[in-house]
Amino acid sequence: MNKAEIVPIFCTPIYISHLDRAFSKKENNIFLKEKTIKNIGNYFSNDTFILNKSCFKQLKNEILLHIDNYINNIICPLKKINFYITQSWLNYSRETEFHHEHSHPNSFISGVLYIKANKENDEIVFASDKNKIWDIPPKQYNIFNSYYWKIPVEDYKLILFPSSLKHSVSIKKENNLRISLAFNVLIKGEIGDKKSLTYVKL
Repeated sequence: MNKAEIVPIFCTPIYISHLDRAFSKKENNIFLKEKTIKNIGNYFSNDTFILNKSCFKQLKNEILLHIDNYINNIICPLKKINFYITQSWLNYSRETEFHHEHSHPNSFISGVLYIKANKENDEIVFASDKNKIWDIPPKQYNIFNSYYWKIPVEDYKLILFPSSLKHSVSIKKENNLRISLAFNVLIKGEIGDKKSLTYVKL
């Protein structure tokens, strides 16, 4: 049999990188001492615009550089697209806690930066939005037959993804505090095409 090629079309882009510096003492103090609100399965910070704090100016600028890289290399817009972070908050998960499956409405790109995470046990779980027409149990899961995909996480790891993509955190089995900084990104400017009747100015 001739060699076959499998082409992964219409892929969902998951951007993965790492912060190239350690967090400052002031940043860590806020991460550890921020007041929290109870979520369904874990906790999030009372401040839902956390990156607007003056001490996070450098961190926010570093995140914006990654968002710019995502847009220019994945979206590849014909015209320049401007973007801004709308909201940003901290998530806290301890042993037996979890983060329910959800997506982020009113947002274009979402992201998460891991402050404290154990790469041996902590992960983020993404769920496919494709309709499951045929249920054929696979002997081995891959990017083509999976409806859930786990990505291990660790300190300083940054993940960007389309805001419509559902994601969750499984129940934590290890006795460690997991902290992540999540944020939403919206675009502004002129998109679409007037002749195609898709034009909109944001």
